[in-house]
Amino acid sequence: MLKNVIATRYITPLRSGGSVPGVVEADDLGTYVVKFTGSAQGRKALVAEVIVGELARALGLRFPELVLVHFDPVIADGEPHQEVRDLHSASAGVNLGMDYLPGARDFTPEVAKTFRVDPLEAGRIVWLDALTANVDRTVHNSNLMIWPTLGVAPPRLWLIDHGAALVFHHRWDGTDPAKAYDFRHHALGQYAPDVRAADAELAPKVTEELLREIVAEVPDAWLTDFASPAEAREAYVAYLHARVRASRQWLPTDFPGREELAAEEARRTARNQQGRPAWLKQVPDLHGKPAAEQDWSVHLG
Repeated sequence: MLKNVIATRYITPLRSGGSVPGVVEADDLGTYVVKFTGSAQGRKALVAEVIVGELARALGLRFPELVLVHFDPVIADGEPHQEVRDLHSASAGVNLGMDYLPGARDFTPEVAKTFRVDPLEAGRIVWLDALTANVDRTVHNSNLMIWPTLGVAPPRLWLIDHGAALVFHHRWDGTDPAKAYDFRHHALGQYAPDVRAADAELAPKVTEELLREIVAEVPDAWLTDFASPAEAREAYVAYLHARVRASRQWLPTDFPGREELAAEEARRTARNQQGRPAWLKQVPDLHGKPAAEQDWSVHLG
């Protein structure tokens, strides 16, 4: 079961994404990045975070520990921005926390040029994303972090942010469990991910029993699509298990290499430059690129 903690100190909001999560300290002396139930993405994003994150951990992938955070907006009274205070007021009660990785850095295209990833590890991550329909792990928005970045331990890839996954739960009747998604521009596509080996290794592990254990971690109050939370849980289990059985139909295998990606980027930049007036041609084209590399450690006081 996910551990329950109580937020005791609010440190700062993180503005790198639309959900504006917050960094908090809790009564277990841990520090967590909290995603709030009152965010614009809604509670289904938190359901996806729990199911995909816990599935990743069960399959041996690196994903920070999740906890249920009991949050009282009173502890964040000093927050100066009204929109963030409104978010806190709408999120009193149980929210979702992810263990904070001090000093972690974004896995950016620049980092990818020199950071080595084993094809099998890349294949496992791509396989998980394809299974859970997580199309939000692209070259320019990887939702991957490098940690640790200090000390003698080697830096490793860590998965974060799965709120955009499980797209089927936004329209239960309209998505085929065997549907294939476009993963040509997956953040790890340039590492020749061995998705076939990953499928042979991981698919047998995703049993109905495992899925039931994972879905049981989701709070009842976040499961509102069906007449009861029990029915909702069975729907997730049935869909994901059916998708596992259909893996040969959705297994992604077509990934462009680094040179092809660079050529595509150059062509796109050239097209954008052609459409710009002369005075705008000197402005850098930041389309699809993050505003800045994240270093969460700067928020700790």
